[in-house]
Amino acid sequence: MTNVLVLVDHINGELKNSTAELLTAAQVLGEPSAVVVGKPGTAAALAEELGKYGATHIFAAESDDAGKYLLSSEVDVLVGLASEYQIPVLVAGGAAGAEIAGRVGTLTGSGVLNDITALNADGSVQYSVFGGDYIVDGAGYGASPVYALRAGSVDPVENPASPGISEVAFPEAPESPVEILSFSPIEGGDRPELTEAKIVVSGGRGVDNAENFTKVVEPLADALGAAVGASRAAVDAGYYPGQFQVGQTGKVVSPDLYIALGISGAIQHKAGMQTSKTVIAVNKDEEAPIFEIADLGIIGDLFDVAPAVTDALK
Repeated sequence: MTNVLVLVDHINGELKNSTAELLTAAQVLGEPSAVVVGKPGTAAALAEELGKYGATHIFAAESDDAGKYLLSSEVDVLVGLASEYQIPVLVAGGAAGAEIAGRVGTLTGSGVLNDITALNADGSVQYSVFGGDYIVDGAGYGASPVYALRAGSVDPVENPASPGISEVAFPEAPESPVEILSFSPIEGGDRPELTEAKIVVSGGRGVDNAENFTKVVEPLADALGAAVGASRAAVDAGYYPGQFQVGQTGKVVSPDLYIALGISGAIQHKAGMQTSKTVIAVNKDEEAPIFEIADLGIIGDLFDVAPAVTDALK
């Protein structure tokens, strides 16, 4: 029996880590059905991996037109299934997930809870508000409440199943005058993707310039097998590309370990990382707000501390 719909988060048929988290979280509500929107053959290729994390069924909406229309296909498929089955919907958090959740909630007349960090068997949740200052309890309403799960909030747990696949109609082209003609992937190198990394090393204004990101921040990240992040101040100053910005207006991360180098910890930045399991901060200013949420605070010069740690790790 299908108890919850989970939108599969993938890039051209390659699963993102968030999908395993979604399926794990969804199982508190019952048996999750994975919803795959993609090119022909995508669902069959992903079936084994989806089953490994507990998907008991797969709804496949496939077409060569998949990816042409930004988010509208995913929204239409979810609305159709939610209206038919009258069950909750779970999607990955982030900019795209928040938009999908909002549109599905509107079209089904159901409540939407964004940036949730935990989902309970009765449908209640914990989620982040006021820029991450508070974690509050809430519950969705309507026949198909929609939940957007913050990445890194749930540890994936394998629960093998053998899902069958049902084909559902791929939506007709929307009336929008916009069509996506091609994708050019961001060149991120060999480091983990920022929102899915288990360890993140971020630099702030205190790193001082772009060259120091290369000399100090990146070597520490590479020694740890970590992703590199940056504060908004560092991005605005041109020290590091905007795609790596962590914060309320950047990317939200919840790694096992977050290392903040030269980051003061303004509320805008804390909103994007303070659900990290362990936070280590290095800053010369002992009054820096980042120390309020740090598990380990080092009052010192990052140019002394970070290279020493990098050498020790090597």
